[in-house]
Amino acid sequence: MKYIFFDLDGTLVDSSKGIKASFAHTFQRLGQKIPGESVIDSFIGPPLEVSFARVVKPEKVSNAIDYYRQYYKEEGIYGVKLYTGILELLEGLKQRGHSLYITTSKNEATALQMAENLKINSYFTGIFGSLPDSYHKADVIKRALKDSQADLSQVVIIGDTKFDMIGGKEVGIKAMGALWGFGKKEDLLANGADCLAERPQAVLPLLSKF
Repeated sequence: MKYIFFDLDGTLVDSSKGIKASFAHTFQRLGQKIPGESVIDSFIGPPLEVSFARVVKPEKVSNAIDYYRQYYKEEGIYGVKLYTGILELLEGLKQRGHSLYITTSKNEATALQMAENLKINSYFTGIFGSLPDSYHKADVIKRALKDSQADLSQVVIIGDTKFDMIGGKEVGIKAMGALWGFGKKEDLLANGADCLAERPQAVLPLLSKF
């Protein structure tokens, strides 16, 4: 596996505090009751367009996304921290000659800013996120594949939710589930995970088995 595509939220970073605050702010701006914690938790991973479509009237989805992104850019982006072991993992992968990419459903500009704020941007050859016309995980991965010109047999995506597994399988690459994030083991396996990593330290040994 020469090319490693990382999800961001729930895989590289624990951004739950900032994300949940941004959703709460958004529903307050919309004048809607804030959904229960389990519903908010389910919003972490999918594109905003998909999440808001579940609970907001169609004509308000665009406003909801704008409210969310504005608050997240100003406040939520700072409610984030790297998971323990991620820096060591990135360093180890770079030393072994892997090409690293971020492929996230988070807005691309925000993902770039977050990586810079956390001082991890230098580890990545490319950082790809959600764009207005390209926000499903498979769409984001396809853009990274085009940029890297990688052979599909040499690429693995590492992510914590079923959306990462689904996106990886849709484009024909391997998928590793990250159990330290927001997703569930059962969902990862049911949606095509080739293997599961209990913690970041388990990633390198698992890569050698592909």
